[in-house]
Amino acid sequence: MDERAALDLIGGLVSGAGDDAAVVGDTALTIDMLHEATDFPPGTTRYTAGWRAVGASLSDVAATGADATAAVAAYAAPEFDEDELSEFVTGANEVCAAVGAEYVGGDLDGHDEFTVATAAVGDADGRVGRDGARPGDRVVVTGSLGRSAAAIECFEQGDSERANALFQFMPRVAAGRALGEHATAMMDSSDGLARSLHQLSEASDCGFDVNSDAIPVADDLVELVADPLDRAVTFGEDFELVATIPPESVEAVRETVPVELSVVGEATASEILLDGEPLADEGWTH
Repeated sequence: MDERAALDLIGGLVSGAGDDAAVVGDTALTIDMLHEATDFPPGTTRYTAGWRAVGASLSDVAATGADATAAVAAYAAPEFDEDELSEFVTGANEVCAAVGAEYVGGDLDGHDEFTVATAAVGDADGRVGRDGARPGDRVVVTGSLGRSAAAIECFEQGDSERANALFQFMPRVAAGRALGEHATAMMDSSDGLARSLHQLSEASDCGFDVNSDAIPVADDLVELVADPLDRAVTFGEDFELVATIPPESVEAVRETVPVELSVVGEATASEILLDGEPLADEGWTH
């Protein structure tokens, strides 16, 4: 059973499962787990690991339109190194501070592989899920796609300083709050744009028609690889927001979202297309 099949199984057993974070009353809640072998390439500093791990959970809160307030982490490693642990907590503290949240601690454990489990909570005035997109809605993306793919290229080339800088993404909490006022559906792009569109399609029972010329590809990725568009669409791990909004709301959203916002396509009755051709369900899989 792969990750998608496991998620489908859980979705049949847990009411309300399937969005980036659960919203219970006025509280958004999410949890994530990252491993050294799959999530932290050789050369990743503990500071970057702290920033990235906690940032992933903050991103999930952002994808519901909630205001992130706090995060915790469980840190497990073969041994506790003073410098590594201090760097991790510093990264966790600083990513929380960057979005107006607070890092409030967590747990420690021994493990044969560096592993982090993080959780975040936020204040939610309502819920923006994945199931509200309707034909005619515009598909929008925050920031640019491909930053993490570029980071992996830098790690593989031995440029760890640049790679770590690219790996420290900014969770789109403020953008999520602004989008939440208008979005009919929303999620983060941690699985990649292509897979995100398939997940939104399944939840909303609609299709999408996307224009490749409108997709914001990260400059670093354009510089580093021969086919940046494909990597930007399918690699994932960028933690930008992918949302659908009514066409009449586009300009109002652009005025309030504090980051570049690109309209990359629109929702349709059926099929998921890129430049008129079927877009495969390809993306990040743990």
